[in-house]
Amino acid sequence: MDIVKFALKNKLVIYLITILSVAYGFITYEKMGKLQDPEFTIKTAVILTQYPGANAQEVELEVSDKIEDALQTLPYVKEIETKSSAGLSYISVTMKNEYRKDDLAQIWDEMRRKVNDITPYLPPRASTPIVNDDFGDVYGITYAISGQEYSYEELKDYVDFLKKELVLLRDVGKVTTFGEQTRAIIIEFDNTRLAKLGISKNQILQELYLRNLISDYGKVNIANEYVSIRADKNIDGIKDLSNIVITGLRSDSQILLKDVADIKETYKEPVSSMLRYDGQRAIAIGISTRRGGNVVKMGEAIEQRLQELEPYKPLGINVDNISNQADDVVKAIDTFMLNLIEALIIVIGVLLIFMGVRSGLIIAVSLLITIIGTFIFMYMFGVYIERVSLGALIIALGMLVDNSIVIVDGILVRVNKGMDRVEAASQIVKQTALPLLAATTVAILAFAIIGTSDDMTGEYTSSLFYVVLISLGLSWIVAITLVPLLSINYLKSVQKVDLKDRYNSFVYRIYGSTLQFSLNHRYLIVFIAIVVFLSSLYNMQHVKQNFFPDLDRKQVLIDFEFPQGTSIDTTKDNVVQIEEYVKELDGVEHISSFIGSGFLRFLLIYGPHSTDNAYAQILLDIDNHERAEEFIKQIEQYVKANYPEINVYGSKFVMGASSGKLKVKIYGDDLNKLREYEEKVAQILKDDPKAKAVRSDWGNRVKVIKPVILDEKASLNGITRDDIANAILDRFEGRTVGVYREDKELIPIIFRDEKSQRDDIKQIENIQILSAVTNKMIPLRQLILSYETVFEDEIIYRFNRKRAITISAEPVLGALTTELFDDVKDQIEAIPFEDGYYVEWHGEHKLSKDAKKPIIDAVPIFVITMVLIIVALFNSIKRTVIIWLTLPFASIGVVYGLIIMDKPFGFMAFLGFMSLFGMLIKNAIVLIDEIVLESSDPNKNISEAIYHSGLNRLRPVTMAALTTALGMIPLLLDPFFSSMATVIVFGLMVATILTMVFLPVLYSIFFKSEKIEV
Repeated sequence: MDIVKFALKNKLVIYLITILSVAYGFITYEKMGKLQDPEFTIKTAVILTQYPGANAQEVELEVSDKIEDALQTLPYVKEIETKSSAGLSYISVTMKNEYRKDDLAQIWDEMRRKVNDITPYLPPRASTPIVNDDFGDVYGITYAISGQEYSYEELKDYVDFLKKELVLLRDVGKVTTFGEQTRAIIIEFDNTRLAKLGISKNQILQELYLRNLISDYGKVNIANEYVSIRADKNIDGIKDLSNIVITGLRSDSQILLKDVADIKETYKEPVSSMLRYDGQRAIAIGISTRRGGNVVKMGEAIEQRLQELEPYKPLGINVDNISNQADDVVKAIDTFMLNLIEALIIVIGVLLIFMGVRSGLIIAVSLLITIIGTFIFMYMFGVYIERVSLGALIIALGMLVDNSIVIVDGILVRVNKGMDRVEAASQIVKQTALPLLAATTVAILAFAIIGTSDDMTGEYTSSLFYVVLISLGLSWIVAITLVPLLSINYLKSVQKVDLKDRYNSFVYRIYGSTLQFSLNHRYLIVFIAIVVFLSSLYNMQHVKQNFFPDLDRKQVLIDFEFPQGTSIDTTKDNVVQIEEYVKELDGVEHISSFIGSGFLRFLLIYGPHSTDNAYAQILLDIDNHERAEEFIKQIEQYVKANYPEINVYGSKFVMGASSGKLKVKIYGDDLNKLREYEEKVAQILKDDPKAKAVRSDWGNRVKVIKPVILDEKASLNGITRDDIANAILDRFEGRTVGVYREDKELIPIIFRDEKSQRDDIKQIENIQILSAVTNKMIPLRQLILSYETVFEDEIIYRFNRKRAITISAEPVLGALTTELFDDVKDQIEAIPFEDGYYVEWHGEHKLSKDAKKPIIDAVPIFVITMVLIIVALFNSIKRTVIIWLTLPFASIGVVYGLIIMDKPFGFMAFLGFMSLFGMLIKNAIVLIDEIVLESSDPNKNISEAIYHSGLNRLRPVTMAALTTALGMIPLLLDPFFSSMATVIVFGLMVATILTMVFLPVLYSIFFKSEKIEV
């Protein structure tokens, strides 16, 4: 089929489709979902089970182990990480890579059934496990609600009002809060008065229970109506609670509860988490986007609604942004669109200069149409506008013009020979359509190696593959249909030009001489190429290594780990003092402090820290992301100097592990031996100058007071261990004994002793317990033989059913994790571990390894496919081998480019390296196709065919490389894409030389050509 003549016959249809596509492309762009970063699925759920009173080891063996048994029967499970702490089992279960978002709902449902099935076998008093499969929800827009002159309750009322209003908005998925405290009714007893009156707390508890029940009074049939009988509830507020009547055992008198207890409504202590914003107590509201929603439109709707609700906001209450993904997305997209436009201008400018105005404009028009058409198909396939997809468009820019350059250049060459434009267009399309399709397919497959990976990294970069697939596919279609039409209509007719005149310019003369010398000294060229290649391999050791790059986010995270067992009040007091220093730093705009746990997941890459009284985190808003390391250094130095007991470490936001970049996991059974190995590993890390913030996820061992109970004596007095435990609980921490219903809220009722008795540990001896036998109060000292103070592990971690203690460290500023890893790897692995004890490397090392493994596993499949395409295209093994022998030499430009630009070789550079292979193969196919065509001329020998093919393909190949490389310039300054852009720019420089010089040399060797004389 003659595609050009078909296009000419139907040119009206083609022009109409083109115009409509451009118009619809602009409409589609406005409708497309917009994100800052691509979505990827968090395939993790969390299972929480409370086991009050149990220590970490009891929780581990009696609760966590049983739930792990149930989870292990699921075929979908990849990893199970378990944190057993005093009174709580926290299990994080991650599913295998091959399961995507649409599979997870069914998987979570099946997991719930497994957990529910095991619940009856958990120990008495263990709570029903709570399965949280919303662990991966991202609350992209978060606000801090604060007000210096407002009570916490007044802030909470306004927060509740906002929640009700905002959840109704379009595109809003969920609205949740952080730092919200639990209301409680505290009943503090005067134990001396209780003892004198012979009143036990159990009597009060029973009375509260009976008075707080909802009684069913039934219904009565009156005439023809069935009327309900219902009394008001027994307790309506603190006043009714205070007036509950209790009868003493030693008196017939009736005593009011307020006579023996102080009753107040306050908040449960200790709180589990707190939020402070710019030094004020605050409550956060987090808003997530519904699936398929547009975060930018959601952000606009929220801002508009907040403006509408401004008259209802009490004067003095502040609503401040902690994180606003909508604003971030707009800024990110604006930046990338600017980069895209800059790259577009550069590419078009190059085309106009080197291809001529008419040729350049034709190719530029085809490029614009391809990009706009790409938006249409991105919208159809659900690919959003975000960092990676826009970066993919910039990467693809130079490649998008390759096909059009070959077509336009081919038409120009033939027209210059005197051929009719229609015939020239028809001939070049017939000759190159199939080779260009093959070359385009090979280039797409190079990106597919990464974009089709099952793991998180592959999912994150999948839009790169889809954008390249769509755009390169469209570029081929446009090149063989629209470009010939435009060329026929608008290319200027010229007089016939002699071959020598066409290649008489300075560039062609230099290239012709170089190619002639190379062909005539082919083995010298091969030797030089091998030497340079080996030198690049040697110098690879000087290239920095990392995983994912930093993000240009104007926020910094500072983590604080206090000694295990630190109270949350102590943690808060220290954080308040540190805030005073931080707010004085020039360039700090806002301070958000999260005390007792990490914040809501406000970024997909942010993994919040689990609840821990000894943990705090500060999120700094800073004026310039380039100053992030400066702030981290200042704060770390200040905290180390003034709070030596705090382990502090700051981090920038990266696409990967923000903290715990180097992790050593030690496996074994015996707790004491694990601690011994932990100390050895930690010491090696502490001794390394590149390491900071060395810490263990088990924390330090904590003090525990163990009363030795005289069980026989207690039994004789009718006192159980529960009675003793409740008495001690009431004295110090307080015991939740029931709930009080207020509207839709269930407010816990807490018994505890008055403050003067709670603050003195010596008062434990004087705790009075009612004997059920003697009806008298007995002091606890008569039931306790002695007290022992021991140290035990408050936290025990397991990984995939095995006990594991993890030692983490961060590289100091200016060092990379890989450098630290290289320093300590051999030392740590040289530790003489006993049988059953061993180490695994996690953190950034494991992330990188896990990300590359599926890609490396997939390489053979895609390489074989590429090889088959090339073999089928040329029907030749030799030509295919020549192309693949050329590829390794592209590493010359990659290695020296990274060294010159001082960029690390990480995942994005690896992605660029794979992409570079596709580009090199694409150009090699174009050149070899021309050699095959020239060889078919009986008047030319193989040497002349190689030489003239090089001249014929110099402009399209170098133009393709030049447009791609120069189009990368805007990305060289982007923190996320800079390594990849460096690999492509420098790699293409060398790859072009390889294609135009080294490949012809290999061809001449394989096909035994003679020396050439020009």
